[in-house]
Amino acid sequence: MCGIVGVTGSDPALPFLLDGLSRLEYRGYDSSGVALVDGDSVWVRRRAGKLAELTGAIGDAPSAVVGIGHTRWATHGGPTENNAHPHTDCTGALALVHNGIIENHVELGDELVSAGHDLRSETDTEVLAHLIEAGMADGAGLADAVRAALGRLEGSFAVAVVHAGDPELIVAGRRSSPLVAGRTDGAGLVASDIPALLAATREVYVIDDDQIVEVRPGSLRVSTMAGEEIEPVRRKVEGDIETVEKGGYPDFMLKEIHEQPRAVRETLRGRTKGDRLTLGELELSDEDLRAVDKVFVVGCGTSYHAGMVARYAIEHWARLPTEIDVASEFRYRDPVLDAQSLVVGVSQSGESLDTMEACRYARSATNKAKVLVVSNVVDSSMAREADAVLYTRAGPERGVAATKTHVAQIVAMELLALKLAQARGVLYPEEVARQIEALHAVPALIDGVLARADEVEDVAARYVETRDFFFLGRGVGYPVALEGALKLKEISYARAEAYPAGEMKHGPIALIEPGTVVVAVATRGRLHAKIMSNIDEVRARGATVVVVANEGDEAAAAHADGVLWVPAVPKGGELFSPLVDVISLQLFAYFVAKARGCDVDQPRNLAKTVTVE
Repeated sequence: MCGIVGVTGSDPALPFLLDGLSRLEYRGYDSSGVALVDGDSVWVRRRAGKLAELTGAIGDAPSAVVGIGHTRWATHGGPTENNAHPHTDCTGALALVHNGIIENHVELGDELVSAGHDLRSETDTEVLAHLIEAGMADGAGLADAVRAALGRLEGSFAVAVVHAGDPELIVAGRRSSPLVAGRTDGAGLVASDIPALLAATREVYVIDDDQIVEVRPGSLRVSTMAGEEIEPVRRKVEGDIETVEKGGYPDFMLKEIHEQPRAVRETLRGRTKGDRLTLGELELSDEDLRAVDKVFVVGCGTSYHAGMVARYAIEHWARLPTEIDVASEFRYRDPVLDAQSLVVGVSQSGESLDTMEACRYARSATNKAKVLVVSNVVDSSMAREADAVLYTRAGPERGVAATKTHVAQIVAMELLALKLAQARGVLYPEEVARQIEALHAVPALIDGVLARADEVEDVAARYVETRDFFFLGRGVGYPVALEGALKLKEISYARAEAYPAGEMKHGPIALIEPGTVVVAVATRGRLHAKIMSNIDEVRARGATVVVVANEGDEAAAAHADGVLWVPAVPKGGELFSPLVDVISLQLFAYFVAKARGCDVDQPRNLAKTVTVE
């Protein structure tokens, strides 16, 4: 999730580019750069770190009127100056910026190197610059060369390209990643998101998948990949900058809840091919994975709950004994580790000190365990120290309470579980294929939950004044219950506790009285009948019950005072149900908190990244 901005006109480009990048820094904050068309070459400045690092390094820039800029959220290659965008071709006359993932960059890169091109970065993006260069060397103009190069890509992209040979032109295109364009009387504009253009215009043109836009001063032309000119969708932008950054949502948390289908798709992108898993960055061979005889998963808070789901998946599919630990406790209980142990450290930021220290302890000379890190931030401290890393691709998360990063963590670790099963030969290829197919169905199911958000709000409105909540679940529903209770505590400050449903009668049921609200994860699965019995136990003692139930399950609804309806996962995909069920509880917590007047983006006493023990 990177930020792109470009301008061509009569005024100096650099001030507009820097202003646009400042409005897009929420989309990427690992590195940034600009390219200006200067005579027969492009002038480029790039820096790792925040945008301020680039601004301080600009120096004596040319007074160019055409340029592109980029703020990066790293996916391929660490957040270094060499990997920062824009990237150039061998001639130095072409520069481009890119948001997305080029899945077949390795094959394309090998082809380009064999043809004599010099690839200088670790990114997937750079191959595109050289593909366009090759097309222009064969006589194509910039737009046609871009069109041909994009036609060879597998994956997602939004790109903007400039070339000194056509100094007024910016060519941009997209597939899956967002792109907008604009024009004024004297300028042509492109960006990955609307806020970057608001200093110049409130009228933007939405570029759709597999479309190319050519902008020149005062004009733009949109065409298909086949070159057929089309009329783009025009949109008038209302509201202030902050409102626009939130995509029209009232706050970042709700925006990020609605971004979860995309987070799942991006985390899956390029990692499954038919009945095979291709976790290219994993850096553990099948031989390494076959040598594992025990798995430990460590994390804190929401990451710990994602790890609990992973434990079910690893044990069920890979048939490996798996333990789950709160990271802050792991190294103090003297766990039994050796060279055949795999420790999976789960952290959105990759900087959580408790989890980092647990991973360091596991890798120590005494324990010698292999460490795999699941992180949303490329080249984080934990990722650099680990034996292997599996990145989620949720994009930057502004809300303190994790939502989209949580589901992306579950997806990544369920892919890991299937990869372990595949490497160990304990699942037939057709069984892996069925699970992959079910996993790819999840984004549409999440869309189904989000479509019923108004119904969740109606249910939540009944319990705004409730003091005590209990959340219940069984099997993979238990970590969903834990996460639902945590979200409610974090953002609404209600008292909320979660239990395995069967444990209620072993003590906590003493707290049930009229007015107590019990939220039960009761979607269909092999323990459905048991959770329904547990619901009857608390109802008999006066509890008000809200159930998370699959659409059409009227029997579950008959046992409840309120229902949060969710679609059912495909048959045999019960281990993916947390990815769907948890969305309803995120929304429930959100609407309770909003009705209480709480700041959902920055809850009291909480920080996004915890770097103290």
